[in-house]
Amino acid sequence: MTGPAVPFREIVLKVHSRCDLACDHCYVYEHADQSWRTRPKTISDHVIARTAQRLAEHAKTHALPSVSVILHGGEPLLAGPGRLRRVCEEFGSALSGVAGLDLRIHTNGLQLSPRYLDLFDEFGVKVGISLDGDRAANDRHRRFADGRSSHPLVLKAVELLRQDRYRHLDLGLLCTVDIENDPHAVLDALVALDPPLIDFLLPHATWDEPPPRPDGSPTAYAEWLLAVFDRWRTQGAPVPVRLFSSVLSTLSGGPSLTESLGLAPTDLVVVETDGQLEQVDSLKSAYEGAAATGFDVFSHSFDDVAAHPGVRARQLGLAGVSETCRRCPVVRSCGGGLYTHRYRSANAFDNPSVYCADLEALVRGIEARTSAATAPPALAGHRELAAEQHDLTRTLLAGLHDALDGRGGARWDEAWGIAGDLESSADGAAGLDRVLAHPYTRTWLLDVLEGLHAGRPDAVGLALRLPSYLAAAAVLSGAGPEVPADYRDGRILLPTLGELRVAGPGEAGRALVRAVDGGFSVRCEGGRERVVPRGADSPDWQPVRHFSVGGAHGFALDDLDPYRDCFEAPAAPRLGRADAEAWAASVGRAWDLLERAAPRQAADAAEALTTLTPLVTGSHARRPHGYGTVGLVMTGDTQELAVDLLRGVRRARLRALLDVTDLYALDGAWEYALPWERNARVPFSLLLAGTYERVGLSFLVPGFMDGVPEALDMMEAAAEPTVGGMRLLRSLREEVRGVRGTSGANTVMNAAVHEPVR
Repeated sequence: MTGPAVPFREIVLKVHSRCDLACDHCYVYEHADQSWRTRPKTISDHVIARTAQRLAEHAKTHALPSVSVILHGGEPLLAGPGRLRRVCEEFGSALSGVAGLDLRIHTNGLQLSPRYLDLFDEFGVKVGISLDGDRAANDRHRRFADGRSSHPLVLKAVELLRQDRYRHLDLGLLCTVDIENDPHAVLDALVALDPPLIDFLLPHATWDEPPPRPDGSPTAYAEWLLAVFDRWRTQGAPVPVRLFSSVLSTLSGGPSLTESLGLAPTDLVVVETDGQLEQVDSLKSAYEGAAATGFDVFSHSFDDVAAHPGVRARQLGLAGVSETCRRCPVVRSCGGGLYTHRYRSANAFDNPSVYCADLEALVRGIEARTSAATAPPALAGHRELAAEQHDLTRTLLAGLHDALDGRGGARWDEAWGIAGDLESSADGAAGLDRVLAHPYTRTWLLDVLEGLHAGRPDAVGLALRLPSYLAAAAVLSGAGPEVPADYRDGRILLPTLGELRVAGPGEAGRALVRAVDGGFSVRCEGGRERVVPRGADSPDWQPVRHFSVGGAHGFALDDLDPYRDCFEAPAAPRLGRADAEAWAASVGRAWDLLERAAPRQAADAAEALTTLTPLVTGSHARRPHGYGTVGLVMTGDTQELAVDLLRGVRRARLRALLDVTDLYALDGAWEYALPWERNARVPFSLLLAGTYERVGLSFLVPGFMDGVPEALDMMEAAAEPTVGGMRLLRSLREEVRGVRGTSGANTVMNAAVHEPVR
């Protein structure tokens, strides 16, 4: 096993090894491992102190910001308030100044009283209570040894915890699933208690001791849980349900929220009442000694346990599940199921979960029920995507303000105040929106943030370009405040507008910029005010040029912005007037051809694009930029330029989607054969990018649809796509049908493609 062990962030501390209930589904007393019989009933002072010391050492070694200690049993309340106080005091003292301490207790609630809750309030101990639903459901398994119902006493405990003075301690309810119970009645009973969280747990089982299935259905547990899910959604999801939240999170590319699902490595260790260090407690369902490590808190550190082969096996993520699971498309969400549930005596844990069919049906069922509702709105169209991109840029600007943390000094504070002034009026806000929507504003923000995080000495100075952006916004608004902006090397840059020479080469200073009719005025410190029309070039003023194509669509030709050099080829220097006119004319001819050959794609490009930037031949490291720009290397071949233009639009749109939503997860875990390139194997991200590009270009380029249906089949059967990714794949299917429906009518060009599409 390679890679460092994952440090433990959570310990389960067994404070009492006996219980006051006789639940017949309990893994501690009723399953394979019976080691409880030889354990001390109550944890000793020595074990408490030594465990606290070990945890503090572990937290300090790994610089853990916080750790969780879960008081468990048996029934932990049987340890008594005095013993529990000792636990809280020892751990609080040991972790003080080392790491934050999150104390929790999981209980059946029978012994819960104000005396316990006052103690828990004193030390901030959160309380989770086990309850399997209504009385009929709860009494199916959770009874006293003499058969009496525990339900009334548990309800009393829940009601006590719900009191205003204790409600902040409430962790929620843990419910073990029994498919013979009425799923609606169970959910309704739990929701009626208004817990902060409900956690549904599958009963512990293995391939040697499989779970009961009264009707023989291989997906009975999924059907039960989906019935709960449907009712939960119908009720408006009144209470968070961890199991459902975890599946929804992983379907959207996020993390698992529970140990029982997902591929996250384990970070939990168990300390028994005698100080023995064990693996996750549920392993007691597999076989006698399955959880044992042979270590204890007296002679071994937590790092020793973290290096144990059994623990490491549960830290391997995708590599730690069976071959069957690795090939399964829902493995990101189910994670192969709980490790214990994979056990079979013939081959240990190298199996899918005994609940495999249930987990797949559950994930598929939740995906089918929520795919339309949870798919990102960014996939709907250019306008929605542009809006999300704009929100992202604003978020980055706010993040820059926070990241500076005062390092920008008075000049940044002044600029931040001016931004607020612009926002206070409709015209000023509109001008600021236009500047923030400029694609290269994003590049500037990301460059500065990266510089600040890396400690680059120029980062603060680059952040202080903000006044130039605000000056441009004020000019675009046609009104607004007078904005002080810096000039460097005698020139002041107003992003989206142009560059003005205000002093000699090498000179630097500040100038006041304000909007006037038809342009803006600039006044340097101690100098006269100059009025600059926003129109044509002059010896001192170089504006960002604009041109139209197709008789209506207008674009900025930005060959000035210092952050435009962010494409795969280098940015061209400022074009002379004749070269700019020739460049615009070439793009116009390519656009005309695009409108004739692929009118739908031309319309999409017109809606998406705001800015075009000239490039020169060569290779260059690409940097992120905002939505709405394409860089083009000029060529005399109109067909080739049209293809390059559409290729740039497709790439820009896919990158913009990836900026605002997770289309896939675990990229690189599997490789796929490219259907259009022999012997090439690529990760999912490159297969998706190539397919997305080829579908768009197939309207123009004969043969580009070859291999696309096979690629879509592979991706739809893969584990990587999220809910949003699956929706994108469906939209590509629709595009493919559109291409085929044209019967070749749009392939009017024998396009010259200057690079392979991968």
